[in-house]
Amino acid sequence: MSDRKLAFIYSPEIELLSYPPDCPFKTQRAGLTRQRLNSLGLLDGVQQVEAAARPATLNELQAWHTPVYLDELQRAAAGDLTVTGLKMGLGGPDTPVFKDLFTYGSWACGAGLNAAELLIAGEANIAFNLLGGFHHAMAQRAAGFCYLNDVALACMKLADAGKLVAYLDVDAHHGDGVQEAFYRRNDVLTISMHESGKTLFPWGGFENEIGEGPGRGYNVNVPLPAETHDEAFLLAFDRVVLPVLGAYEPDVVVLELGMDTLAGDPLTHLCLTNNALVDLIQELLKLKVPILVAGGGGYNVEHTVRGWTLAWRTFAGQGDDDVFSLGLGGVMLGSTEWAGGLRDPVRYIGAEQRAAVTAEVEAVIQRVAQHVFPYHGLTPPADLRPSGVNGG
Repeated sequence: MSDRKLAFIYSPEIELLSYPPDCPFKTQRAGLTRQRLNSLGLLDGVQQVEAAARPATLNELQAWHTPVYLDELQRAAAGDLTVTGLKMGLGGPDTPVFKDLFTYGSWACGAGLNAAELLIAGEANIAFNLLGGFHHAMAQRAAGFCYLNDVALACMKLADAGKLVAYLDVDAHHGDGVQEAFYRRNDVLTISMHESGKTLFPWGGFENEIGEGPGRGYNVNVPLPAETHDEAFLLAFDRVVLPVLGAYEPDVVVLELGMDTLAGDPLTHLCLTNNALVDLIQELLKLKVPILVAGGGGYNVEHTVRGWTLAWRTFAGQGDDDVFSLGLGGVMLGSTEWAGGLRDPVRYIGAEQRAAVTAEVEAVIQRVAQHVFPYHGLTPPADLRPSGVNGG
C-alpha cells in the first residue's frame, strides 16, 4: 500500500452537462469511473484528498484563449453561431454546437487548475482530472471535440509557479493544441506519443516538429504506425521518453492518459492493451514527482472506464492482484465484453504484423533521437543507428 495522496477532481453538477447524444465523446466517462472505483472498493485505504471541481473564470481561460474566441464560444452555446465562429472551427462534424459546450469546457479547465493547485501546495501527489484532456483546442480555434484547453492551462499554472513541467500525451491523437502553446518555450517539455498523422487526425505531430527558438528540442513527437501493440509502444517509451525525461528532470508531470490507444477503439487504429499503460505509470512513479492525470480520448466507454480505474489503482499502489473478475464484495464489473478483471487479456500479435510494426517503430525512434537527443545531451541508442537513415 502506498502513502501517496490522491485527488479525484469531480463535482455532481457536471452530470447535468453533456455533448450531443450522437457525438462519440461521452462526458459521462469520469462519473462512471468514479462509480467503478467506489464499487470495487478502490477508494478505500487511499489517502484521498477532497477535491471538488469548479468552472474556470474568464480571466483564467484568457491565459491561453483570446477574448474574441471566448466570446464566440459563448455566443454559439447560446444559439448564435456567427461567421467568425465558423472560421474558428465551430459547427464542424467534430466541433458540434450545443448549449453546454462553453460550460462543460469551463468546468474541465477549472478542474485542471484545481488539480494543479493541489500539486503546487503539496496537498496531493497525484491528481486526476478525467473531465479534461482537451488537447486539440487552440488559442482561438476549436477542433477534435475540444473547445477549451484544460491541459495547456494546467501546464501554464504549474510553470507560473516556478515548476519545470513535463507534459506527456499518450492519447492516440497528437496533442497539437498543447504543442502550439509551448512550441517556443523550454519550461514546459511536451512529449506526444500518438498514432501517426499519416493515418489519423490531426494529421501532424511528426518527428521533425521539435520546437522553435528557446523551445527548440523541447517538443518531442513519437508518431506510431497503425496496429502498434504493447511491445512496440513500450519500446518507444523506453528508448525515447524515459531518456528525455531523465535528462530534463521535471518538477512535475502532466499526463494525458487517453484510452483511445486501446484495441477496439472505434476512432483509432492502435492495438494496445491497458497492461502497457500500467507499465508506463510504474515507470513515471519512479521519477518521484507530482503527477496530474488528465483524461483525453477514449470512445469505447467501457474500455475507457476500466482503463482509468486500473490507472488509479496503479497510482494508488494498491497492488496488481487482479481479483475483480467475480467482483469485490459481491459487486460485479458490469462489463459485457471482458469478465477477467481490470487488466485486458493478452492480445495475440502475428509474427508478420509484429515484425512490420516493430521495424517501423525502431525507425521512428531513430529519427526522434536524431532530432531531439542532442538538445538534451543524449545520443541515439547504440543498437538503433542503421546507416543511411535520415531525419524525417
